[in-house]
Amino acid sequence: MKKKKQGREHEAEPNSFEGSYPNIVAWVSNGGWVEIGYVEYTGSFVRALDEGGMIWEGVSRYESIDYALKALDQGIAEWVEEHG
Repeated sequence: MKKKKQGREHEAEPNSFEGSYPNIVAWVSNGGWVEIGYVEYTGSFVRALDEGGMIWEGVSRYESIDYALKALDQGIAEWVEEHG
């Protein structure tokens, strides 16, 4: 998936989803998607995908949904940094 830089018309509120997880927001706004929850084909709780398949998957358990989303946000950021 070709990633493009997203221009922000305004700053995201710090306590909003956009403010807390900017990389997830950019990912899904540019054609990627995320999956949250357990499924048979993977041992991870959170995953990021694009048309080419899974680009990042987390571990099987997290202390909270917030920790899972933070890991997902960071995983997406690292993948985009590496792959553009």
